Amino acid sequence: MSFSILGTGSYVPPRIVSNDELATMMPTSDEWISQRVGVKERHICTTETAAELATQAALRALENSGTKPEELDLILAATVSGEEICPGIACQVQRDLGATCPAMDINAACSAFIYLLETAAAFFARGRVQRVLLIGAERMSRLLEWDKAGICVIFGDGAGAAVLGPGEDLLASRLHTYGGDSVICIPNYIGASPFFTREARPPFVNMNGQETYKFAVNAMCRDLAQVLEDAELEGSALAWVIPHQANVRIIQGASKRLPIPEERFYVNIDRYGNTSSASIPIALDELNRGGKLKPGDLLAMCAFGGGLSSAACILRWSV
Repeated sequence: MSFSILGTGSYVPPRIVSNDELATMMPTSDEWISQRVGVKERHICTTETAAELATQAALRALENSGTKPEELDLILAATVSGEEICPGIACQVQRDLGATCPAMDINAACSAFIYLLETAAAFFARGRVQRVLLIGAERMSRLLEWDKAGICVIFGDGAGAAVLGPGEDLLASRLHTYGGDSVICIPNYIGASPFFTREARPPFVNMNGQETYKFAVNAMCRDLAQVLEDAELEGSALAWVIPHQANVRIIQGASKRLPIPEERFYVNIDRYGNTSSASIPIALDELNRGGKLKPGDLLAMCAFGGGLSSAACILRWSV
């Protein structure tokens, strides 16, 4: 037994920041950002925390699935940008929903939502749960150097969620980790210990763009090929591919190397930017609420990010 997706939800803060607005703050332009990254605008928190975004997405997923908070058996969440190290996002959502189930976070950066799916599948396989809430929530704007052009134009804030129930809809899944911080790294606060003598690093996203691009395209192609083989499927059988929304050129580069029609890659980075662990569940919720999914559709998800990590899976949509 794995699971079936019963409902989805997402939430983004109402404040929209366009490329033209960013161009008044730093040396960049709409043309440069659009061509290099594919982002036109992003949602940015003004007072909202990552946990508050998560709660709103969770409420919408619960409503969409017809599930009450007290029916939840487990909450799994992912973030790299929560305001607190402890309690985790999942714990704060549990409190805000009034649920009483166990709750925990998993940190796998932008790949985390697929890691959450695989973790949930293990709980279902053991017969320990009937309803599981998954959430990816990010306030990436707090991890960016806003006085410099470059990395900050890529990201946005938001949250996505899904409610799972018993089923057999996870057809294949692959998770990969290549530990290291030379390509993507987000340093933490170094602390105030008088005994620790290593030099502090600014707590902002550091990313080698060229190496990230190469890793991402190769990981997407390899991981999607693996799960298609595992599920004994051809690329043409997929109704949609939901990739992590990191850079439109990465998605285009991978699609050209895969036996999957390019129009089946769902892209919304132009409206949200890179929302890390939230990007796949936000895209899934858009497809669901937009009426673009029908029972029996086969969906592939693929992601890559810090860790370095990557992941892919194939699901059957049965709602």
